[in-house]
Amino acid sequence: MYPTRILRAPHDQKPNITGFDIRKFAQSAGQPKYDPWEVHESWRYTGMFSRWNRFRGAFPGLGIATVAFVAYLGYEQYFLKDEHHGEGHGEEHH
Repeated sequence: MYPTRILRAPHDQKPNITGFDIRKFAQSAGQPKYDPWEVHESWRYTGMFSRWNRFRGAFPGLGIATVAFVAYLGYEQYFLKDEHHGEGHGEEHH
């Protein structure tokens, strides 16, 4: 919006020429007592579309991969130890 339009804009709301005030209408309407679309929207939050199932399906295989990685780290720690680690490394060693 251009600055000149902001300066020229009316500071108070002009009444609508039809006499309809949307703010008064919204206040009088309030929240509907019955939502006809409630039944049709409920499937989005239940069953396989619940929050937990959507989170669980976001990372398929993460649990199996984590267990396999931990198992490999344990195998590497206990069975693949370097027996001469810490000795001086000279030219004759390589």
